[in-house]
Amino acid sequence: MRTQAALPALALACTTLAALATPAAAEIVGETHTYTIGDLTFEGYVATNSALEEPKGTVLIVHDWDGLTDYEVCRAEMLAALGYTAFAIDVYSTEVNPTGFEEYRAASGAMYADRQTFRERLLGAIDEAANITGGTENIIMMGYCFGGAAVLEAARAGADIDGFVAFHAGLGTPADQDWASVAAPIQFYHGTADPVASVAALAVTLAELEEAGVAHSADIFGGARHSFTVFGSRDYLLTADQASWSGLQTFLNEQL
Repeated sequence: MRTQAALPALALACTTLAALATPAAAEIVGETHTYTIGDLTFEGYVATNSALEEPKGTVLIVHDWDGLTDYEVCRAEMLAALGYTAFAIDVYSTEVNPTGFEEYRAASGAMYADRQTFRERLLGAIDEAANITGGTENIIMMGYCFGGAAVLEAARAGADIDGFVAFHAGLGTPADQDWASVAAPIQFYHGTADPVASVAALAVTLAELEEAGVAHSADIFGGARHSFTVFGSRDYLLTADQASWSGLQTFLNEQL
């Protein structure tokens, strides 16, 4: 699996948070999952909870613009601790392993520039959920930053799943797209101080969803900047991270 060096204290934070939510007899099992879409190979990560006979459902996690890293692995294991099968997917393929700002921008920009390929990879990963360890028919897709934008792309593409969750997502609906094919509720978690995707931009998106008759909700956190859920980042905000994670659990309980 392609991962960056862990953010400060990330591995410890992940282990601690997962342990708090996991019965003593349980074991969180994580494994690399390799799959293909078209002619390309992709490498994701699956986390499951060995204490469960049946998982509560499947949660797909879409990575940020830097690719699948230890951050998504951590979130997958936290979800497994809560009783879900978590599948951190790979949007870029094993042929693209960006390092540094310019390569992150190029890799994510390539997806934004080719929406058909972007959608094929997102929908292909949803199809792949049937082949992962502990995979279920009940699926929610979630993502952070670029991953949040990807979740919204999958929603507009008509992904037939049970819900979509976007954390501090990239916003803006392409001129040739709309929300008419959205098949499930969309949940947003966003900060008022986000310099990348403003509250004004979020208001436009919410107005579009209202006009399209799409079920949606948004939790807004005062003073939270763009990456308020990313452990160790300069934007990390504990209160907003905890509140959005609690909100996610409520959404999962309602939809799965």
